[in-house]
Amino acid sequence: MTLETLLRDLAPQVLAILVRHHGDFAACEDAVQEALLAAATQWPTKGVPDNPKAWLVTVASRRRIETLRQDTARTRREQTAATLTPPDPDPPLGVDDTLTLFELCCHPALTPPSRVALTLRAVGGLTTAEIARAFLVPEATIAQRISRAKARIKGSNFTRPDDHDAVRHVLYLIFTEGHTATSGTNLNRVDLTTEAIRLTRLLPHDGETDGLLALMLLTDARRPARTTPDGALVPLTDQDRTRWDHDAITEGTALVRHALATHPIGPYQLQAAIAAVHAEAPTAADTDWPQILTLYDLLNSITPGPMVTLNRIVATAMVHGPDTALDALDQARHDPALTDHHRVHAVRAHLLDLAGRHDEARTHYARAAALIRSLPERRYLESRARQA
Repeated sequence: MTLETLLRDLAPQVLAILVRHHGDFAACEDAVQEALLAAATQWPTKGVPDNPKAWLVTVASRRRIETLRQDTARTRREQTAATLTPPDPDPPLGVDDTLTLFELCCHPALTPPSRVALTLRAVGGLTTAEIARAFLVPEATIAQRISRAKARIKGSNFTRPDDHDAVRHVLYLIFTEGHTATSGTNLNRVDLTTEAIRLTRLLPHDGETDGLLALMLLTDARRPARTTPDGALVPLTDQDRTRWDHDAITEGTALVRHALATHPIGPYQLQAAIAAVHAEAPTAADTDWPQILTLYDLLNSITPGPMVTLNRIVATAMVHGPDTALDALDQARHDPALTDHHRVHAVRAHLLDLAGRHDEARTHYARAAALIRSLPERRYLESRARQA
């Protein structure tokens, strides 16, 4: 393991310990960054300590205490700092510091983009520049989001939630952006999907967390076949399934089966079950569409939403034909969240194509292409418009 990898792995653990012991997320992160810098400077010449995490916790805690002592305008804090001792770098079993840090980064006072940025920064250990590159936004924008997020956390009360829904949602957002980037020249951002899977593995096991991990694994398993060598999008029906990651499929399928058998059914489990049906079909023609439609019906009853609606309509077309699906799409277009959404036009174009109404399909493929910022998806939709 390289020094850079070691420090990156230890950073969130050390930050979690300091936040639990000292409070003040922003100040603790500054102290941890100083400790990491000291380690990067000293360890190459002096050697890595026997307990590198303890070393970092001690140095970071000292930096935090020094900062408090230097704040002469706050004598009460200075007096408190004099009594502080470094926290235990190896807390007793059952103290889940990483989960606490997750929950703090997903504070309800924060917006979803801020939660994503702060989670990648604090728990994932990504730099501001790495996060900015992943989301194709200026580094200053990400820095501002993180700064504002820390300020909001500092000024808000925090009560540990009863469940981990917010944490799972943030990890789902990170994975989704990595799987199909909303903009740019690449369809996939492997750094984000890999990080989302790694972080999800850190969460305590329960039905929905296992469902989310299964969904990620089963979806990411198709990545090797999703693009051509020049980066063009390959739709699911045309993918070479021998190129799928079958180890990931095996793990994901086992996870979702166990979750469904042992826990109350939740939306991530259902989405993973749908992905498993696709993964288990030897060819596109062998896909069990009636089972997928049943799963979407159940998902729609538990967690209705615009994307669930669109995906269910596609499944309806495969079971009951494109005309029935077009009728359902006409009903769904009244949802404000779907107004002029590129996926609505793409789904309509696909259904019209299946129905043999190729001129109309061409029009909607072109409309969908004009509305999307992802270059691979736009090129794919434009090619479909030409072929319709």
